[in-house]
Amino acid sequence: MTKSLRGTKNGILRRVGITALGVTLLAGVAAPTAAAGQHRPELQRAAQEFVDAGFGGMQLRVRDERGEWTGSAGVRELGGTAKPPTNGHFRVGSTTKNFTATLVLQLVAEGRIGLDTPVAGFLPQFGLDRRITVRMLLQHTSGLFNHTGQYYPDGTVTPGIPWSGQEWVDKRFHTYRPEELVRLSVAKPLLFEPGASWSYSNTNYVVARLLVEKLTGHSFAIELDRRIVRPLKLRDTLSPNAWPGMPKPYAHAYYRYENAGQWKTVDVTHQNPSWISSAGDMISTTKDLQTYFSALQSGKLLPATLLAEMRKTHPQSESLYGYYGLGQFTQDLGPGCVGTVLNHNGGLNGYGSLMYSTPDGSKTLTASITGGDAASDPAQAFPAALNKLLKTVFCGE
Repeated sequence: MTKSLRGTKNGILRRVGITALGVTLLAGVAAPTAAAGQHRPELQRAAQEFVDAGFGGMQLRVRDERGEWTGSAGVRELGGTAKPPTNGHFRVGSTTKNFTATLVLQLVAEGRIGLDTPVAGFLPQFGLDRRITVRMLLQHTSGLFNHTGQYYPDGTVTPGIPWSGQEWVDKRFHTYRPEELVRLSVAKPLLFEPGASWSYSNTNYVVARLLVEKLTGHSFAIELDRRIVRPLKLRDTLSPNAWPGMPKPYAHAYYRYENAGQWKTVDVTHQNPSWISSAGDMISTTKDLQTYFSALQSGKLLPATLLAEMRKTHPQSESLYGYYGLGQFTQDLGPGCVGTVLNHNGGLNGYGSLMYSTPDGSKTLTASITGGDAASDPAQAFPAALNKLLKTVFCGE
């Protein structure tokens, strides 16, 4: 879920798989925009922690028993003083996976496919292992090689498509077809027997995209719009496919990387996200993510039986965000907090996103983090800043 939001394509932490975060230390924080006249200095301070850690900017939105609060910290653009807009668009990275999982589970609810049905027969052109089921795709237990590169416990890496450094910068407007990404993956051996273990693989969610398109006869973007975006009135959410643009308003995102012994910073607000496809290509706002995730957790998008399946986690999937279910993490924040929270954060080069909710959808936290040009690596300070934010919102600290 990106060093200037650069890192492992697998994640904010390599172990998780959501592209690591990293960015710019920028002086100064803009004053918050408080909903309904609220003054929430503790939330503004928590947002400031991310800027102090080296990120370029942050948008934060919290809804709880006190109402809704929005604020921002840092700057909208390097060299400027304007703060990030609290209604700004951003790339949500692997948060996209939660939307993709919801679409697939809606098709399960309609009886178009079973959760434990093998997918190879629906997509015969790829030669997928016939033991791989829908559930395995959504929970990362398929064993499929990660097309963005496979990171192993011993520290070794098998490269996939370029997603970092000068090679990615040079190809950041290149278009990849989803089928191309899946074929790259299936050309590699399975990491393990399907269902035997857990490994975060972006390819699982590209296969899920193609499955949605096969079952419905429509593009992923059309089904997303028909099933989620329009019913929930998410006016600022889209699946851009290969479109490199960014709707206004937005804060600029920067990618910092090393090449030939020199550090460089490039504005990557505009980039072609087809290399990550439905595993991380979506654009949204903190407001739309809040509306969506609250609706999902409160049962407005899936029947209770499938929402329960979504929350069944795999014991080998522990990470900074908890344990992985079907397209989301379940995290226990410990004593003195609300208890369990659901989440799926994400990152892309230059961007990070946060999306949290209580199980009933009543308390939510959504945020965008943008990269800058700090010499320090904010990925190192990210876990502490995130923990402080979660404790502030969900534990009353």
